[in-house]
This record gives sequence, C-alpha cells and structure tokens, in this order.
Amino acid sequence: MSQLFEYFVVCGIGPEIRTLDGEKGFHGTGVFYLASLLDQYPPPTHTLYPPPPPQLPTCVLPAGVEFYTSGFDSSNALSFPRSYPIVLTEGDGSKIYVSCIAFRDPVCEDIAEAYHIPANSFADKCICLVSRAPSFHILREVLEEIYLLCFSSNGSSKPLWDVIAYTVSKVPLPTPGKERVLFAIENSLLSVDFPPKDGLPHADISFLPLVQCLDVDNFIKLFTAVLIERRVLLRSNKYSLLTLASEAICHLIYPFRWQHVYIPLLFFSGVDYIDAPTPYMMGLHSGVDTTGLSMDGVVVVDLEHNCITTSEEIPPIPEPEMSSLRSDILKLLHPNVVWIDSLKSDLESYEQYARFNRKAWSPDNDVQLRIIFLKFFASILGGYRNFIENTANQVFNTQAFLKKRSRATHQPIDEMVTQFLESQGFLDYLERGLGSSENGSNLLDKLQDAIGRGQNPLSILPSASAEPEIITISDPGLGISGSSTRYTYDRFPSNYRSEEHEEKRKQILSAASGALEYAIKHSPSSPSMLDGESKGESLSPRERAAERERMVLDIKVKLQGLWLRLLKLGATDDPLSSFEYGTILALIEIDAEGIGGSGFVECIREHIHSGWQGQLTEEQFIAVKELLKTAITRATSRNDIATIRDALEVSAEMYKKDRNHVSDFVQRHLRSLSIWEELRFWDVYFEYLMECFSNKSTNYAALVTAQLIILATHMAGLGLPDTDSWYIIETIAGKNNIGYSHIIKLRGYMSHIQQLCIGYWGIYSVKSQSISSLSLPSPRPQDVTTDNQQPAEASGRSWVQSMFSRDTTLRTNSFTRARKWTSDHAKNESGATGQHKLQSSIRTLRGHNGAITALHCVTQREVWDLVGDREDAGFFISGSTDCTVKIWDPSLRGNELRATLKGHTRTVRAISSDRGKIVSGSDDHHVFVWDKQTTQLLEELKGHDAEVSCARMLSGERVLTAAYDGTVKMWDVRTDTCVATVGRCSSAVLCMEYDDSTGVLAAGGRDAVANIWDIRSGRQMHKLLGHSKWIRSIRMVGDTVITGSDDWTARMWSISRGTCDAVLACHAGPVLCVEYSKSDRGVITGSSDGLVRFWENEDGGLKSSKNVTIHTGAVLSINAGENWLGIGAADNTMSLFHRPQERLGGFSGTVSKISSWQLYRTPQKAVAMVRCVASDLERKRICSGGRNGLLRLWDATINI
Repeated sequence: MSQLFEYFVVCGIGPEIRTLDGEKGFHGTGVFYLASLLDQYPPPTHTLYPPPPPQLPTCVLPAGVEFYTSGFDSSNALSFPRSYPIVLTEGDGSKIYVSCIAFRDPVCEDIAEAYHIPANSFADKCICLVSRAPSFHILREVLEEIYLLCFSSNGSSKPLWDVIAYTVSKVPLPTPGKERVLFAIENSLLSVDFPPKDGLPHADISFLPLVQCLDVDNFIKLFTAVLIERRVLLRSNKYSLLTLASEAICHLIYPFRWQHVYIPLLFFSGVDYIDAPTPYMMGLHSGVDTTGLSMDGVVVVDLEHNCITTSEEIPPIPEPEMSSLRSDILKLLHPNVVWIDSLKSDLESYEQYARFNRKAWSPDNDVQLRIIFLKFFASILGGYRNFIENTANQVFNTQAFLKKRSRATHQPIDEMVTQFLESQGFLDYLERGLGSSENGSNLLDKLQDAIGRGQNPLSILPSASAEPEIITISDPGLGISGSSTRYTYDRFPSNYRSEEHEEKRKQILSAASGALEYAIKHSPSSPSMLDGESKGESLSPRERAAERERMVLDIKVKLQGLWLRLLKLGATDDPLSSFEYGTILALIEIDAEGIGGSGFVECIREHIHSGWQGQLTEEQFIAVKELLKTAITRATSRNDIATIRDALEVSAEMYKKDRNHVSDFVQRHLRSLSIWEELRFWDVYFEYLMECFSNKSTNYAALVTAQLIILATHMAGLGLPDTDSWYIIETIAGKNNIGYSHIIKLRGYMSHIQQLCIGYWGIYSVKSQSISSLSLPSPRPQDVTTDNQQPAEASGRSWVQSMFSRDTTLRTNSFTRARKWTSDHAKNESGATGQHKLQSSIRTLRGHNGAITALHCVTQREVWDLVGDREDAGFFISGSTDCTVKIWDPSLRGNELRATLKGHTRTVRAISSDRGKIVSGSDDHHVFVWDKQTTQLLEELKGHDAEVSCARMLSGERVLTAAYDGTVKMWDVRTDTCVATVGRCSSAVLCMEYDDSTGVLAAGGRDAVANIWDIRSGRQMHKLLGHSKWIRSIRMVGDTVITGSDDWTARMWSISRGTCDAVLACHAGPVLCVEYSKSDRGVITGSSDGLVRFWENEDGGLKSSKNVTIHTGAVLSINAGENWLGIGAADNTMSLFHRPQERLGGFSGTVSKISSWQLYRTPQKAVAMVRCVASDLERKRICSGGRNGLLRLWDATINI
C-alpha cells in the first residue's frame, strides 16, 4: 500500500551560506540568504525513494532566510511561527502538496563560529511535510503536532525523529471512499480518508477565503481570466491565502485543467518571471515590489483590497450564462438578501432560506459552489459532444459549435466562448475524453444529461456509501520501554548524519572559515560593515541585455546536456516518459521567444558537425521525431523560418535502421506539418540558400538550379506529393527566369528522386536506398515508357509535356502547340506499333494530366445502361491528382475514354459505383455522386473535415464514406444528408469493408485498431487490438476479418468472438493488401517486399504454403474470384493466376487447396511507378494507374 506522506523535510541555513544575489558568506542581518535542505526522512541514502524536488528549499521559504538577534517573542507578532501550504508542479503536470511551518531557530554553533555570526543569533527554519495527496488539513495537523511536540515543556516519550520516521513510513494512503486510517502522534489521535473517485475531485480546502476576498463581479472576472488562459497574478500578504485561492480556482474550472505555468506561491527572487509572455497563474506576496516590470496584459488580482487590474480587457461571460451564474453565486453567499421577500408558503425557497441561514459556511457550501460552476459549463457547452471530430486537423469543430450556439441564443458569436474553445485546457479535456474508458464518470456529461431529464444537479454525485473500513495504525514503541523518559528540545533537532555527511559539512565550514579570515586580512572593511548596504540601482538596459544573453546561454547549455543524455536511452526505456524528453519539451513549449526550440535544433546541428553520424535507436527516434515536430510547430506560430529551416536540415541527417537495415530518416515523419505546403517557407529558404552561396561568379541560372535541387531533395525526403512539389519548384524557377533547359533538368531530377523515395501513396519502399544529390545519374523519361516503345524524341516530348500539365492557364501557346503535336504523334506511333502480336494485349490509356490515385472496376453486380442499352460491366473508372474522374470502356479499342467528370478541386482518392451512380471522394473533403448515364453531378455530400479515403455505394440509395478525420459516415443520396456517423476512430481511416447483408462495418487506419461496428443496432462490436502500426488493408468475408499492417504482419480475426485467430508474419515489409479465398478458406497477402504469399488453412490454423516472387515492387492489389486471381504491383508488373477446373471437382473440403493456384500469364514488364491497380476477373483484365497519369490495361485473353 502506498504511503500518505512522502517526506519530512527541514530547510534553513546550511553550512554553505549565500545571499539571494549569490554572494558567499554572512553579510549581517537585514539581508536574505538562500535556503538549503538540512534534514529529511527518508534519508538521502535510502535507495527506494527519489530525492525531494530540488526547488523545495527555495519555495518553502519564498522570501529566503533572514538572521535575527532574538527568537520567539510573545510581544512581537513578526516572531510568531507561520503555517502555510504550498503546491509544486512537476514537469509532467503532477502536483506535490507541502505543508510548512516557518519559525525562528537558533543558529548552529559550528556555522556561527565558521562565519563569525554573533552568538545567540537566530535564523528562519522551515519544517515541511510532503505528500502527493491533496490533503491540506491532515498535512497541517500532523505538522503542527510534531512542532508542538518538539517545543512542548512536557516533551515526547520518543526521540522526535523516531516519531517522524514512524509517521512517514507507517501511515498508509487510504482507498478513496472505502477506508479511514486512524493514527496517533503521542497523545493526539488523527484520522484521514478520501471521498469516492466517481464524484468531484478531492479538494481538501475551503472556498470561503476566496469568496470573502472578492465580490461576486471580481470573482467571476478572475474565473473568466483563468478560463481563457490569461496571465494571472494573485497578490496578498498571507502565504496561505495565495495557495488556497489558486487551488480553489483550479477546482472551480473542473472538468478542465490549468495547462500552463502554475506557481501559487512565487519565491521573491523569481519576480522577473512575471514578465513571461506565456499564460501563467502565480501568487506573489504583496510586499514584493513590481514597479520595474512591464506587467502588460497581466491580470493582477489584489485579494486584500478586492481589486482586479489589467491593461487588456477581459471579455465578459455571455448571456444568459452570466446572469444565471451571478444569481446562483449570490443565492449561496447572501441567502438572507436573496430570499428576504420569500413567503413560507413558497416551500422550496423558504427551505433554502432556512437551510443557509442557520449555519456558517461548511463543506456542503463548497460542493454547492462547485456544482454552480459545473452547471455553468453544462450550459455554455450545451451539445458540445455532437461537435467532437477528432480529425487529423482538429479535435473539435469550433466554428460549427459557435454557429449553433449563436442561432440558439440569437446573439452574435461571443469572444469569450471563442477564446475558451481555443484554449489548451479545453483541448486537453477533449483529448482526455477521446478513447478514454473513464467517459462514463465525466460529471459534465452526466450533469448535462441530468438537466435534460429535469433532475436535481446534485443527483450526479455519488450517494453516501457505507461506513468506511477503519484501519488503525498503532505505534508499538509507545509506553513499552522508557516510558518515564521524556525528550525535550530548545531547538528543532538534527537528524542522524552519516560519517560521510559530517565530514563534508566540516570541510565546507573549514573552507568558509579560512576564506573569511583571508578576507579580513586583505580588506579594510569587515562583514559587519556590509550590513544594510545598498544593493545598487536597478539594471541598465545594457545589463539587462547581458543578463538575457546569459539566460539564453544557460538554456542552451542545459539543452546540450539533456540532448546527450537523451541519446543514452536504453532499449527498455520509454522515451516519451523520460525526464530528458519531458524537460526538453517543456523548454521548447514554455519559451515564447523560441530559445528552447532554436537551441534544441542548434544542439543537434553542433553534434552532427562534431562528427556524429546521426543514427538513432528506435526509442531515441521516437523522442527526437516528436521534439522536432513540437519545435517546428512552435516556430511556425512565431513565423520563425530560421528554426524551421534548421530543423528541416538536421532531420535529413538523423535516421534509424529498420528490420531490413534500410535507413528511415526523421525527415520523412515530419510530413504531416502544414508549413511544408506553404510556398512562402520554400521561397524564404531559397533566398537563404542563394545568400549563403559563396561563389558569386557562377552562372546565375546554374546557381538557381543548384539551390532548387536542394529544395527538391528536402521535398522528396518529406514525401510531399509530386504535383505539389513541382508547383513550388516551378513557381520559384519562374520568378528567377532560368530558362526551359534548366526547368527540364529540374523536372528530370524530381522525377528520378520521387521514384526512389515514394512508393504507394507516400509509403517509403523498404527497398529504397539512400542517395546523394551529388552522385545521381542523369534522369531519363522512364515514367512514360510503355510496351509500345516510342522513338526517343516522342518520349522526351511526353516527358516535357508532363511538366506543364499542372495548370493550363500558366502555359504559353508554344507549349500548347508542342503538347498537341506530341499527343497526335504519340497516337500515330501507338497505332503503328499496335500491329505487333506480342504487344497487342497491352493498351496504354491516356487522358489524365496527373498521377492516377484511384481505380475502380465495374463488376457484374453493378450492371447498368451507360450508353443506350449496352451493359457497362467491365468498365474502369479512374481518379487522379488532376481532380477529374474518367470512365473507360475497354471494349472500344482506340476510343476507350467514355466520359470525364469534373468538379473536385483536389486529388480524387476513392471511387465506387452501383447500377446507376458513381461516387467519388477527394482530398477536398467532399464526396460527389454522379449519374452514370448522363455523367451529370447529382449530389455534393459535405460533412467530412479531412481527406476522404474510402467510398462505397450501398443498396437503397446509400453511400458509405471514410476519411482522415477518423469518421465513417452514411449518406442518403436522395436527401443529400448524412444519416449518421456510423463509426469513429481515433485517427485517419485508411481502409474499410462493409457487409450489406449483415450490416457489419470494419475499418482500420493509423490508430492500428481494427474497429467493428454493427450499423443496424448502432453499436461498436469490437476494437480488435494487436497491430502496432497503421492498418493498410482490410477484407471481410462472413465471420472473418483479415487485416494487413505496416508492422509487417497480417491478422485473421473472428467477428463473433472478437478474437485474433491467426497472425501471418513472414513478410519483410508492410502488408499492403489481403484477400480471402472462399473456396479453400485460404488467405493471400501482398507486401511492399514484392512477395505474394498463399496461406493454407489446415487444422484450424494457417501456414504459408506458397510464395510468388515474380513482382519486384510493392504488391498493391490482390483480387480473388472463384477460378481466377489477379495481382498488380507498384513496379507495373501484373500477374493472373488460374485454378484448373479438374482440381475443383468433388465435394470434399480438403481437395481444394490454396496452393492449387497456378500462374496463368504475366505480361512484359514496363518501367513506371504504379499507384493503384484494379482487376476484372470475369474478362481476365487487369488495369494499373501510374504516377505519370497513364493507365496500362492488360487483356490476358488476347494472343493465348
């Protein structure tokens, strides 16, 4: 069982005396000195306990330590002991609760002798009790009992440190709502218990001091300032009031958490922190002078004088919430006034009047006050759960919520609500709730539901449970031996010191004594002459600049040490939970001026320049990747292009080795950041490269080309889409007028490096290799080469044509004429070469001006009249980065293109069809429904907040779509509305399967979870956990689901049981496609390693029975029918497999095996980068879509 108390600590003047300014030695009274950690229990030699927080001595004595000529004096109130709580916040946001008693204690004789301190001097000393539990009352009671026991005239029956040791080590932490612990300190009986966890968070404080210090309007104003995350500074001359007021506000904003700097009691020497530009909540003693600070935008709350001042207006809470909140608070604080006109016949109001008029403030009033503010959140966030999106770009649809609220209240969008919804506290609340198992205990949601049902708000709190179990902790040492012996003290005693500790103490005091004697001999002035001497005027602007430079240097030195320690993380360490990661992250996030982010990037750069090769372990790679993302995000918000540029460059130098010992660079994992899509960044980066180039005599066009090649290399390393990269390069090149020959060279370089770096939809092939931009071979137009070999001139023109295909409005007439000639010439050449028998089974379909990104084959089930009464089964429908959808009829040789559907504004990613309609999903977040026969746009379905990744037409005029926003939506085409969000994942959905006969939906994606929903009952059936990386493919047949993942495995799951029946792990790369063969219940998997594996179902298990190695690129598509199997790969190879009819006879399930598939035919390979593949097994056709915008159609029935 965990212990209630972590430490007992004593702080005060130690053997090494320094002033707050850092000067060594004793400088007389009236000067404040740094506090030191004097004693502790458990002792520092105890290996099971970490050391106390290093800032503890400074924080428990915020003013520092002062020397006095006298101790406690009953006639001098300033000499009385003071008891106060403080709260410390660690790097991970967890809190440490400390109860303190500060008093004057005699100075140790050895210290007084070493520093020549006058005899009988006293100094501040503080005893502290440290706990992780927010039990302020029990901490204070225990500490006061120990203090009274020490200075009691009756003394104690045991040595004081024995009492402390037993209390700290034996008192357990009670189970909330179930246990009450009883223990004794000498003759004082104490108890501690905690409320149940399913109620309001435990707040062992009274809210009365806060509401007594501020009137209702200022109280609400302070609450608002904290809620919208302003810089808040509380002022008071009482330490306890600062801490209790800060904690009270933190509890009143529940269920939200303060996400920024939190120092309820700021030590006096840290007053400069008030000028920090980031949000904070701090408390400062009113005696500390702040006149030299700017205080711009700081909300200063004077608790003594009920005054709030700020240079920036705090937006008011909107109506009707403002009136309701103010009224409820007044009813609680001033019931005599609110209910003075009420009659006894008004039973409800009279009962409230009587109840609050009878007794003083109690814990019940604290609960009432917290419920009042929880009701405020329930009102102002009414219906917020309907706007939780959890997309790649946002977690909450703020604009939609604000519009809905504006319509409901008949008021314009409110500034205060807008700022609150954009706060870190609200975002943290949403992220904690998404996917959490604790959603059922969310009191805000419970309160909203209770109010909707007309129930009492207090009904959401747990009812009074049975009496807690009493756990009694007795001290067996009391009253057994030496009961007549009493221990009394004239000062707080020291704990036992080890010989090593005592020897170190003597050395420090000896050195201090020697230094003081030397100073006396060589200086005409004595230490006593320094008493009361002025510390000088305030710093000049130059001195402040020097101080800032020292601060910057200090941060960078710390970052260097943390960086080197981060690189020493072991294989068993969790990088994201490490101290090094947390500290670096805090330095990056907290510093608004960017010192932390730029300093971190500079540390990496210097380490690389010192000879480090940049190789990281898996654990280090994770930490560095996340830190760089944070640094770039922060730099983007500050428009700090230099830091973004440097981070981009160092990310290209750091890498890890995957299982195939292929380098995986950090840069590839930064692709999701939005800054790379902005032309302004690359423009500024280009100008920087031009300025850095030293050889000014170089030909200008060649110089520009060289710098653009550097930019293109980074774009490829990031994995940016080819069309986006080329647009940026082309724009910058156009601004510098470098000529077409250099543009052609740039396009060639980009084509070549994209082929090396980018595989299928941004996946990096495991067979890619590191290249140097200085040793690349000259690119040649391999993208456009087909089986119909064209003359070199025509191929070259086609290649040049692809460069300018992005935006027709930017092309000159000369290139338009060139393209027209190229197109006509290519058709003639294609017709001429088509006479060769060997190549006639392959056709190249031209029409798209961008990479093919989606390809769909119309199956027999989708038969419908497209032109006249002819069936369109066997048609192929393609989508491209040119934003168009095209319909192809393979039966019309030489005139296959039937229609072009225009409407999307970004890349088309998903296509499906039924008997009369085509549905397409795009990166523009829209889903379009087209009429097959007229090719007219019927409906535009809007609702997704990210790129649409999957689309499927269902029976009954329904459409099912999935997107990168993590949602799966069902639409009614007839009404152009979203019927329901039938599934919600925690990250982007990459693949989806739906069984219309059972209503079961399966989806997987970046969260590595296979989610199963029953759409008809509206519930989630299972979250199938097992994969460790993205799920790329999913197949569902009956009760079986098969998934393929980037973790190099495929898995077979049972839908009814929700269990994993088999793990297929023989691939050497991500599994990109899976297929299920119904006839033999076998599984076929394809991977980026180029292998196709057949898995035999034997004895209830699966084993690999056959491998196909004819493909060298990533296998993108596997389509299995009853007798035919079509496969397509990224290297533009295709294969068709056949199961011989004689092998299919009989009724025994053991006759038909997965290994009976035989290779029927494969066409001659053509060099191209394929993005997608579709198969028409009924007509033995396979079609592939290339990055060059060409479709390659293979008809396997020709030339048999």
